[in-house]
Amino acid sequence: MNKNKKILIILICACIFMFGFSFALVPFYNVICKTFGINGKTNTTSAINKTVVDNTRAITVEFLTTTNTQLPWAFYPETKKIIIHPGANTKIYYVAKNNTDHTITAQAIPSITPGMAAKYFKKIECFCFRKQTLQAHQEIKMPVIFYIDPKLPKEIHEMTLSYTLYPTK
Repeated sequence: MNKNKKILIILICACIFMFGFSFALVPFYNVICKTFGINGKTNTTSAINKTVVDNTRAITVEFLTTTNTQLPWAFYPETKKIIIHPGANTKIYYVAKNNTDHTITAQAIPSITPGMAAKYFKKIECFCFRKQTLQAHQEIKMPVIFYIDPKLPKEIHEMTLSYTLYPTK
């Protein structure tokens, strides 16, 4: 009976540890992504871009969207692809339409590929900074204002900005 009690205590401690560790993963993951510039998380800035435009380089930026299967919205970029110079402020629009008969709130999660380029993609304004609430059958245009830091490595000539739209509670 003593052996069973010991195993039970070990299992309970392991469960408590795993439960606590699961809560620590999110902040740990964010610190790792921010430190190493991985996972395509984009940098955000509310400051106005004051960098010099590098007219000697051109970067192709492609825009993609994905909508969670539980969100009955149409969601797409007005522009599929652009060519810009690092340092130049650029404004594009995404369109979202609620295809239901009731109000729904959603949140967009951005991602940049290649992942190492994410820390050079600077958003000044983005609909992804806050939740979007659309009334029944409402359609809106949502802006993204950004620039690419001229310090972007020379070997990167293309980037993809992708948003996945999720319903929120």
